[in-house]
Amino acid sequence: MKAAVYDAAGAPGVLRYADIPTPTVGPNDVLISVEAISIEGGDLINRRSTPPPQSSWVVGYAAAGTVVATGSNVTSRRVGDRVTAFDMQGSHAALWAVPAGRTWRIPDGVDATDAAVLPISFGTAHHCLFARGGLARGETVLIQAAAGGVGLAAVQLAAQAGATVIAVASGTQRSSRLIELGASHVVDRTAHDVVDAVRQITHGVGINLVVDPVGTTLQDSLAALAPEGHLVFVGNAGGGNLAVDLWPAMQANQTLSGVFMGPLFERLAVRSTVDELLQAVADGRIRTVIDRTFPLAEAAAAHAYAETAKPLGRIVMRP
Repeated sequence: MKAAVYDAAGAPGVLRYADIPTPTVGPNDVLISVEAISIEGGDLINRRSTPPPQSSWVVGYAAAGTVVATGSNVTSRRVGDRVTAFDMQGSHAALWAVPAGRTWRIPDGVDATDAAVLPISFGTAHHCLFARGGLARGETVLIQAAAGGVGLAAVQLAAQAGATVIAVASGTQRSSRLIELGASHVVDRTAHDVVDAVRQITHGVGINLVVDPVGTTLQDSLAALAPEGHLVFVGNAGGGNLAVDLWPAMQANQTLSGVFMGPLFERLAVRSTVDELLQAVADGRIRTVIDRTFPLAEAAAAHAYAETAKPLGRIVMRP
């Protein structure tokens, strides 16, 4: 089968399009004929900085397609089921063997592209806002990197929950789309100091909840919080040092929560949430945002675009 593989960590150019053996289907796995691949932030970080455990390694967390084979122990999925899936590697390929417990059925009317990008972006945003952040109607939430996949999902979900949403993004050209999706205010971080802007918007009160997928913005996120506010940090898209001064946060009785979704997607509550979010897409209540689609054969170009073009939403590849 065809896949985008790499032999050593590095820049996008380490990816090459190659023929590799069809993956082995374990007793608890399903084999998916991939139709759409979502490039996730973790895919970029792994390709850039994590040496692969073997040659011709296939990176990738998320994809959607059709089940073409099932393992001997699998009863929850059948050949022909349309599914979207999450796993720790292997999505950048024409065929993907995934534990059945890490798949979700795609509702009728939902395109594979929308299904591929939803579990990680919307599942992560929902968990950060509600399961960990405890967001309530009437509160104010700051979304760092609001133009990214998790950020765009968080803007929609927080606004629909009745929160006042302050979205942080770079460049004024994204403001109208973020407002359309539910943001009450958009702060251009390239033109304004985020903490100063938050103080002005909140009349000095500060933010109840911050969702921060960037990492390098953690100090600003803490400074934007109100006393007894809550910072949920998820990932390190900025790729920098995560060290912060926690003394002011302690003095202000603020809460910090870390989220790493990898081990959480098999939990019943999280799985049920993703099912509900997929149905919300089918019903038109939430929208995924796709910036650009590439063929899998151009995976190196797709990764380069994702890293340098400041896309609005997810980048998708098709085998």
